[in-house]
Amino acid sequence: MAILTALNVYPLKSAGGTPLLGAELGPAGLRFDREFMLVTPKGRFLSQREIAAMALLRPSYDGAALTVGFGGAEPLVHAPVAGGPVLEVSVHRNPCQGVDQGDAAAAWFGRMLDTECRLVRFTGHRATSRGGGEVRFADGYPLLVISEESLEDLNGRLEDPLPMDRFRPSLVVRGLGPFGEDKVRRLRVGAAEIELVKACARCVITTTDQATAARGREPLRTLATYRTIDKGIMFGQNAVPRVTGTLRAGDDVEVLEYA
Repeated sequence: MAILTALNVYPLKSAGGTPLLGAELGPAGLRFDREFMLVTPKGRFLSQREIAAMALLRPSYDGAALTVGFGGAEPLVHAPVAGGPVLEVSVHRNPCQGVDQGDAAAAWFGRMLDTECRLVRFTGHRATSRGGGEVRFADGYPLLVISEESLEDLNGRLEDPLPMDRFRPSLVVRGLGPFGEDKVRRLRVGAAEIELVKACARCVITTTDQATAARGREPLRTLATYRTIDKGIMFGQNAVPRVTGTLRAGDDVEVLEYA
């Protein structure tokens, strides 16, 4: 039997993650995941791909206030705006909508990141690329599943081992074996069920140290030698909730269907 060893939520897209001991899993993923996003004045999403310093943003969100730290600066404490202008925004050219969160929040992020931007909160509905699910501001899917053994396999090939946060998973599992997530179609996690629908192609964000924002060449250089599949460098599996419920670190994970 496999177990769920870690849960992570990312309230602000492409900022740091928040480890959790437990979380509610809904149709669009873990509660509050990717509920907020930074966009350019033209509505295109911002990420660590172009602004590595976004890794240093430390958000937490409880539904009443979004609190974001950045180094030694005074943190942003932002009460979500529900009635602001609805902006047409995009994630990887996929259109969606966000409620503008006002000038004060925009100014704070602009100062921290030295770039003109707006903070938006997800509204409306957005479908996953495949699998018949729904998603907020995540790239394409509400969940990313990685096994601890997959990282151990990679680290055995690296001169300097990397932490799991380089890959920004939602759910971390132990007991599936190295890249065992690739062989699974459906998992029961506690009382919930998820379907793994697509391997995750990795980008330059994985080369960004999530503690310092420094960039290197790993792990993409090494992963490319043995995890290049269909012209992408794959690590982890995107997943869609099929049965919702409460997840807790330590929950049993059962394979219901193999790919």
